[in-house]
Amino acid sequence: MWYFSRWIVRLDKFVSYTLDITRSDSKRLIKAETITVNDKLITDIGFNIDENVDIVKYLDDVLEYEKYIYLMLNKPQGYISATIGNEPTVLDLISEYKKYKLSIVGRLDKDTEGLILLTNDGALNHILTSPKSSIYKKYYVEVAGVFKEEDVELFKNGLNITDGKGNLYTTLPAKLEIINKTSAYISIKEGKYHQVKKMCSKVGKEVVYLKRIQIGKLNLDPNLELGEYRKLEEDEIKYLNSLT
Repeated sequence: MWYFSRWIVRLDKFVSYTLDITRSDSKRLIKAETITVNDKLITDIGFNIDENVDIVKYLDDVLEYEKYIYLMLNKPQGYISATIGNEPTVLDLISEYKKYKLSIVGRLDKDTEGLILLTNDGALNHILTSPKSSIYKKYYVEVAGVFKEEDVELFKNGLNITDGKGNLYTTLPAKLEIINKTSAYISIKEGKYHQVKKMCSKVGKEVVYLKRIQIGKLNLDPNLELGEYRKLEEDEIKYLNSLT
């Protein structure tokens, strides 16, 4: 279990955070005799608990505060990778965890689908998105044009493209795995502006469909439909933390 930085906290605040509801709603639940502390019914909204010792329940469910939230989202097209904006954002797809001020780990273009991670763990976010990171991100791509075997070596050697500011840039070695003439897997360690699209354009292909399917060894859950999300499993979180 993760805990607040304080040992003692008001019951209404604890209920508010653990159930992700407003403080007013948490007070109503307490007064409605739905909250117990160590199996004793508590109706005093100002009751203090020691979260490291006391067991708080809402009806029959034990309430536990999570310091960090880690979500996997299958991003659909039409959403921008931002927390706020004039267009629909990926956070508009998240109906829970509003209190946790989630940040996006690795952005995707508006018309790109697939794996996005969201978390309030700033240290992990920094590691995963740092330019110094050597973590591959894998994409499934479909193109107008024809992939050729010589393209594999071109991707491996690096391609000259422009970054988001228009500066000429040579990409780090990338992996191109050809599936057939018009589709492939592309793995890159960077996340330059429109990088996969620009790399494909450099070798004479236009990307018509792009989906991120993997970050490191973390795969997009095939059971997630577009727009759906889930919390990461403990082993998935442990893996991401091992990258630090």
